[in-house]
Amino acid sequence: MSPYELAIGLRYTRARKGSGRNAFISFIALMSMAGIALGVAALIVVLSVMNGFQQELRNRILSVASHIEVRGIPALADWETVARQALENPRVKAAAPYVLGQAMLSAGDVNRGVIVRGIDPSREDTVADVGSHMRRGSLADLKPGGFGIVLGAEVARALGVLVGDTVVAITPQGTVTPAGTLPRIKSFRVVGIFEIGMYEFDSGLALIDLADAQKLYRVDGVSGVRLKLDDLFAAPAVARELARTLRTDAELRDWTQSHANFFRAVQIEKRVMFIILTLIVAVAAFNIVSAQVMLVTDKQADIAILRTLGASPASILAIFVIQGALIGVIGTLIGVAGGVALALNVETVVPAIERTLGVTFLDKSIYYISDLPSDLQRADVVTVAVIALVLALVATLYPSWRAARVNPAEALRYE
Repeated sequence: MSPYELAIGLRYTRARKGSGRNAFISFIALMSMAGIALGVAALIVVLSVMNGFQQELRNRILSVASHIEVRGIPALADWETVARQALENPRVKAAAPYVLGQAMLSAGDVNRGVIVRGIDPSREDTVADVGSHMRRGSLADLKPGGFGIVLGAEVARALGVLVGDTVVAITPQGTVTPAGTLPRIKSFRVVGIFEIGMYEFDSGLALIDLADAQKLYRVDGVSGVRLKLDDLFAAPAVARELARTLRTDAELRDWTQSHANFFRAVQIEKRVMFIILTLIVAVAAFNIVSAQVMLVTDKQADIAILRTLGASPASILAIFVIQGALIGVIGTLIGVAGGVALALNVETVVPAIERTLGVTFLDKSIYYISDLPSDLQRADVVTVAVIALVLALVATLYPSWRAARVNPAEALRYE
């Protein structure tokens, strides 16, 4: 046998036949339950999609950027020693040198400023995933002394060049002549085109061979060494460790520092969306208050009878807390089930909706990410469920407190 508070609380959640007032109260409770379920499901799906976008953008950024960069001040003369010392750390899995500079690329009458990165093609794939984003050509086509260049898709499109065409690189490091300082100019042949899906890289990055970059910018060493870790989230801690162990004058920056503003903006957007959607759940939860107040008013005679039979105020309070909390529990469970199911299948559901309605939510010609990625995290689901349950419980306290304070004599006076 269940405790009588639980039995009565469960009974009050159902309307009796022929009782129009009870049916109306139950209808309000049902709408509150549906509102909680909808808000919880929407919150889980939105958080999962934002997690998916964050993960997708992070992966695209790290396909070009490295987990940690050891930057020389101003250059690393003996980068092999630095790389060897870094690889002694068990978290560091690969190292690759690079030369960084700026240049103006020219093709015909079109000019475009870019960041030029000199790389070692044989090592680059160990620290970045640019090779998997090649649309034309290959990084292996960069040969020392061949003066080949790999362009971002937006740069190639702006210059109007394809693989096999020639571009002219103009560097800010000038050559002093009797006629004055002249810019350094060198012709490069386009050997590949990559597309990361991030405008920052596709429109402003060009890759050349490390030896060619050293000749172009007339440097003996390299600008720095890029490191790849076994866990990208360990980058800040590993960078601090390397700063203590590396025996060289260099600056260490991990990926969270290099793109701090971007990831901070994404995190702020996620928090704002969480707050907005939590308010939707709160509105639905506090609809329980109106349903509970009406129920307490309707059940005053029942409350008075229970009190005269020996029920304590605490028992009356428990009855109505159980009745209201049950609405929140059922609504939350339905919302969690629906939200998890939709979040796990959003990449299938959204295309089906687009085909049915004949619309495109993320046009490929406008957005670099044309699909809705989803990354369902257990912590988000638990947090949303707990918040919904707490809000529903809080919404039952005031009506239940009023019920516990009902005076039996006053309630039965006109019965």
